[in-house]
Amino acid sequence: MSTFTRLLEWIFCLYFFSHIPITLCIDLQVLLPAWLYPECLTDLLKWYIVTFKDPLMLDPPPWFLSFVYCEAFLQLPFFPVASYAFFKGGCKWIRVPAIMYSVHVATTVLAIIVHVLFADFPLSSLTHNERLTLVSIYAPYLLIPLLLLNTMLYNRKYVSEEKQKKK
Repeated sequence: MSTFTRLLEWIFCLYFFSHIPITLCIDLQVLLPAWLYPECLTDLLKWYIVTFKDPLMLDPPPWFLSFVYCEAFLQLPFFPVASYAFFKGGCKWIRVPAIMYSVHVATTVLAIIVHVLFADFPLSSLTHNERLTLVSIYAPYLLIPLLLLNTMLYNRKYVSEEKQKKK
């Protein structure tokens, strides 16, 4: 196994592992009742919204809520599985689920980024720099899934020997 592939696996492991508390403690606050969360976490979300002027977390439109529901019910159960697979390394069975995950997430985050860049927000007048700051916050959740997709599609470790022979 190459050192570069192992480095990528560690990056993916940390990405998925860190995504568990982010989803549970921050993202799901837009779906769940506030009384479920300690004040420190609701304050953290308020700080984020005020500091970065994220209109999607302040007043989530239905399409954004649908993405958060997908995160809660499809992605969250996958995070520990993917963390384990990439921590352990050499788990070829993660290939298809990782491809499905990365395509889904890249598609949803691209929609979010386009919305942040180009939508008119009636209650907030985001400056160009504020929009770019928000894009930089969402960008890793696009770039890492794209890197994951590329790895699962083209890295020899994850491509079956039959497919390698055809090339």
